[in-house]
Amino acid sequence: MLEAATTDRLRVTEIFHSLQGEARAVGWPTVFVRLTGCPLRCGYCDTAYAFQGGQWWEIDAIVAHVAGFGARHVCVTGGEPLAQRRCLDLLKRLCDAGYAVSLETSGALDIGGVDPRVARVMDLKTPGSGEMARNRLENIALLTPHDQVKFVICDRADYDWAKALLREHDLPSRCEVLFSPSYQQLPARELAQWMLDDRVDARFQLQLHKVLWGEETGR
Repeated sequence: MLEAATTDRLRVTEIFHSLQGEARAVGWPTVFVRLTGCPLRCGYCDTAYAFQGGQWWEIDAIVAHVAGFGARHVCVTGGEPLAQRRCLDLLKRLCDAGYAVSLETSGALDIGGVDPRVARVMDLKTPGSGEMARNRLENIALLTPHDQVKFVICDRADYDWAKALLREHDLPSRCEVLFSPSYQQLPARELAQWMLDDRVDARFQLQLHKVLWGEETGR
C-alpha cells in the first residue's frame, strides 16, 4: 500500500480532462484522477507510467482542482486506485460534491468499502492478462446494477473463460457486463462475431480514447 505521512493525502500521477473511453459513461467529458501505484502487472497495461512516482496531493486540493474543469463526471483510476486506502475518502468527497463518480479497479482488492454512490467498474483479469490468479472473486457478490464488470479479451481462450465465468456467477443478473478486445492483440471484429454467434449476454465495447488518439495513450 502507498500511504502518506498524514491521513488526508493521496499520491497522484495526473489529473486531466478527456472523454470517457469506456463503460457506461463512454463519450462523456470526464475529469480523470489517476492515482499512483498498482500491485498487478497485466501484460497489456497501457498505464505503467502510473506504477511509481506521482506527487502527494491533499484531498481538498484534488477536489478543488477537479472543480476547475467544470465537468459533471469524475473517474478515479490508476494504476490500481484502491491500493491507497484514502482513495475511499476521495470517492466519498467527490460524491458529496455532487459529481457522477466512477471507479476503475482491477477487482484484486476488496471493493466493499467503496461509497455506494460510486459506479464501480471492475476489471476481472483473464488468463491472457497474466494476472488471473489475483482476481478476488468474493467481490462478485458485492456487485449491484449500479456497477459494471469488464473483461479484456486477448484471444479465444480468454473469451471462452469469460463466458464460463459469466454463466458460473450469473453475472448479467448482477450488473452490466462488458467485453473489450485487447488493443492490438485481438481484432475487434473477431470478438464481435464470437459474441453474436454465441448470443452472449454482454455488451461489446471499444476503447474510444484509443480510436480517437491512438494506442500509446492511456487516456
